[in-house]
Amino acid sequence: MNADVPRHTPGSIGAALSHRPFRWVFAGGFASNIGTWMQNFTLAAFADALTGKSWFIGLVIFAQLGPTLFLSPFGGVLADTFDRKKLMIGAATVQTVFSLALAVLVLDGHPNKYALVGLVAVIGVAGAANAPAANAVLPALVGRRDIAGAISLNSAQMNLSRVVGPLIAGLAIGIDHPSLIFTINAATYLFVIAAVAIVPFDSKPAAHSGDGPLERFRQGLAAARADQVIRRVLITVSVFSFCSLIFIYQLAPFARKNLGGDSHTFTVVFSAFGLGAAIGAIAVGTFLVKVHRARLTRIGLLGFAVSLAALSLQHTQRPAAIAAFLTGIFYFTVITSLSTILQEEVDDAVRGRVMGLWMMGWAGLVPLGSLIGGPIIDLVGLTTVFMFGAIVAVVLAWYADLRAPWEDEPLLVPEESFLE
Repeated sequence: MNADVPRHTPGSIGAALSHRPFRWVFAGGFASNIGTWMQNFTLAAFADALTGKSWFIGLVIFAQLGPTLFLSPFGGVLADTFDRKKLMIGAATVQTVFSLALAVLVLDGHPNKYALVGLVAVIGVAGAANAPAANAVLPALVGRRDIAGAISLNSAQMNLSRVVGPLIAGLAIGIDHPSLIFTINAATYLFVIAAVAIVPFDSKPAAHSGDGPLERFRQGLAAARADQVIRRVLITVSVFSFCSLIFIYQLAPFARKNLGGDSHTFTVVFSAFGLGAAIGAIAVGTFLVKVHRARLTRIGLLGFAVSLAALSLQHTQRPAAIAAFLTGIFYFTVITSLSTILQEEVDDAVRGRVMGLWMMGWAGLVPLGSLIGGPIIDLVGLTTVFMFGAIVAVVLAWYADLRAPWEDEPLLVPEESFLE
């Protein structure tokens, strides 16, 4: 083989995996995410069993993921100021300790609800501090040339963990053993701590002017506003997350009320959704790689709208699982496309802060939508709220013109295979 010819196509999945630091951090993150989704899945079911009310499910999920809404921008400032490796290890350590505390609390089948929400909130705060740093280190792990493959793989593992975690929690262990599940989640954080600690990579942020945290946060906002593509990506993901993704954490009552099922039904439908999401993420980095990300985002939004509307109308398990699977595919086709556009567009000098805004818009607004949507669901029903999310996705498909200003037509990437 010619030494001048790269072994893997630049930007491909194979190229990303050829970087040893990325392989280690990817594996550690995968193990940790499996534990996280074991816990997220079980928390939703536990909250439903504890009260039978959608508003309480929304409150618990907001405690887990809501801190991302308020703290991710400041987590982005931290990621652009301090050593990102130390931030990631510190955050995972806090999550380990408080997940163990949560496991002890729920040994009583009827724990204090305020204590439950409080412990979950601390875990959420640590996650919010970690996320911008974890996103910002990707170029250091693979280089800018191979970042698209790394994003695709990270999206895939995040969603495979949505399948593996619920299957382990729901079928292998049983969600009637929440303490054991939360203990296992605590142990999985050790994998990511070990990977980040052992593998050498440049975790120092770019040099900055010495401005204070608030000024640096303002600079991140200004950078996002100044770039048309970044601005539209952030608006699209924010509205999509807030209005269209309420259904994700309301699948437990959906399985019980609309499908007439039980915890097994919930496990099947949720896992089908997660499997679809993983396939959607992989598809963006493989056979859909020749489709311009801006076009793919619009296609994904329309497909999501149709599949979510179909899911909202189901009353039996099998067609509901199929609809959830398709919804997952289109959901992460959208998210992976948006994330790739953003990572390729943003400047390294403000990467952490802009990725903090991304986490705020994506991961932060989903639980806020669930918090607000929960009481509305108790009033008008699951079908109406799910259908509203589908309508919003159609509107976003019209809005989300994410081509750069100089692009008259969507572009195609080179013909090489993305898996090479």
